[in-house]
Amino acid sequence: MNRWRYLLSKTAWAFSTILFVLVLNFFLFRVLPGDPARAGIHDPRLKKESIESIRVRFGLDKPVINCFESLNPFKTGDCMVNPLDTQFFIYLKNMVTGELGISYHTNRPVGEILAERLWNTILLIGAGQILAIFIGALFGLFAAWKARTAIDYGALTVSLVAWSLPTFWLAIILLFWGSTHGLPIGGKATPGMATQPLLVQWGDIARHMVLPTITYTIVYMGEYMLIMRSSLLDVLSEDYILTAKAKGLSVFQILKDHAMKNAMLPLVTVIAINLGFTVAGAVQIESVFSWPGLGGAIFEAVGRRDFPVLQGAFLLIAVAVILANLIADLTYSYLDPRVVTE
Repeated sequence: MNRWRYLLSKTAWAFSTILFVLVLNFFLFRVLPGDPARAGIHDPRLKKESIESIRVRFGLDKPVINCFESLNPFKTGDCMVNPLDTQFFIYLKNMVTGELGISYHTNRPVGEILAERLWNTILLIGAGQILAIFIGALFGLFAAWKARTAIDYGALTVSLVAWSLPTFWLAIILLFWGSTHGLPIGGKATPGMATQPLLVQWGDIARHMVLPTITYTIVYMGEYMLIMRSSLLDVLSEDYILTAKAKGLSVFQILKDHAMKNAMLPLVTVIAINLGFTVAGAVQIESVFSWPGLGGAIFEAVGRRDFPVLQGAFLLIAVAVILANLIADLTYSYLDPRVVTE
């Protein structure tokens, strides 16, 4: 019963946080200065009638949340008295139906733009995260088991250097290195590759992923290694580990059955947070390598002041972070049942 209560409690907190983010995300872009009808259109020759038609096109002529004109200085005409015909309630209704609005710049649905970019980001970030977790956890395990030896000092040096490297600098260095070794240095695929067989296309995409994936792996590998080493050192100093050694258990049995689950708790927290935030894409990595991901879409939308795309992207990022933390909490209950009874 405690487990079900724990699961329901964490799920309810996640759902209420998403509701709060929905409201905050709406007002965040309504308090920005400037006329939103002109935000994504950089043409000073626009006439007043054209600007008004743009406001009507994107629903900017309606009251923000009620009939107070001060909340919408660009509204013209009589104030609406129907609260369901305000920007806020239309926004909530669109969120329920999955409608994220229309891009100011491309005039395409925001959902389509983000969906295209999201899969590219998941492909890149997924490969980088898997490699970073595996290599970082493995190095951290060996460093903790061989503490205060040459292996430990070497692993610490590598992880500290990797963690301290500026992402954009490392990406530029690898971009230069890849250009001298025949690796693709930008984009997701070679132009004209769409006419090739499917396996050839996949191979081409994999070649384009090499440099950005290596960059991402190096950046996060050091962090995971340090956390794993520190956590495992704490666990290995416990009395039950000494008892396991006295029983004559092998190193593999001690690590697998007694140490790893407890040592994984801090690492799970960091992995969950990183997974949530990296749904936004590693903006710097995607920008350097011209990877068409979500981070690149955010970077472009900022430059174009494309508020609907930014609003949809920020909502997606926030929901991803909340769900990642929920998954981390549920993983805790599996790794350490004591969490459920606290």
